[in-house]
Amino acid sequence: MRLAIPPLYAIMDPAQMGGRAPMEVLDALLAAGVKLIQYRDKNSSALEIFRASLPLAERAPQAGCVFMVNDRPDIVVAVGAGGVHVGQEDLPVELARQIVGPERWVGYSTHNLSQVRDADASSADYIAYGPIFATQSKERPDPTVGLEGLRRAREATAKPLVAIGGITVANARSVIEAGADSVAVIRDLLSSSDPRARASEFLDILGRDAARAES
Repeated sequence: MRLAIPPLYAIMDPAQMGGRAPMEVLDALLAAGVKLIQYRDKNSSALEIFRASLPLAERAPQAGCVFMVNDRPDIVVAVGAGGVHVGQEDLPVELARQIVGPERWVGYSTHNLSQVRDADASSADYIAYGPIFATQSKERPDPTVGLEGLRRAREATAKPLVAIGGITVANARSVIEAGADSVAVIRDLLSSSDPRARASEFLDILGRDAARAES
C-alpha cells in the first residue's frame, strides 16, 4: 500500500516563528486540522532539539497528526516521534531506517532528477522535491526547479511526492496540479499573524481530507 500523505505538510522552524513558543504554534496548526508536522531546527544543540520535540511528539498524535523531526533519527526514537526527514547531507536513508525502524516514516529531500531516482530506489516513504519557487527559508537554497521540474519528478517516481520551496496560498493549487501529493510550507504559515487561519486557508484550497494514496 502506498503511503497516504496529507495534502499539507507544515514545517515548524524556530527561526521562522517570530518568537512564538513551539507548543503555541503546534496547537494553532492542530486546531486548524493539520495532520503532518515537522520540527526543523538547524541552529540548536541535540539536547535543545530533544527538549523542544518531546512535548510536541506527545501532543501531536492526540490530534491524529504525524509528528516528524528533521535530520535526527536518534531524537525521533528518543521522543517517540512518527518519523524522520533527512536531506542530502544527513544520514543516508537506509541508515536512518535502521535507527527508526520499519513502522516510522522516513522522508528524503531531493533537488534534481538523479536524486529523485535514487530516492525512488530507497526505502524512503516519501520524497520531498524542490525548491519549486524561490525560498527564503534556507540560507543557501538549491536552484529552483519550477513546476515543469516538478512534473518531471512526478514522472520519475511512484512514491508520494512532497513539493517544497516558496509555496504560498496563492500557488499551492498549481503545485498539486503539477503532480505533488502534498505541499510543505514554512514561511507562509509561520510568518502569518494567525497560523491557524493561514493553515485553514491552505487546507480549504488543498482539500482537508484529500490524503493522496494508491493501492
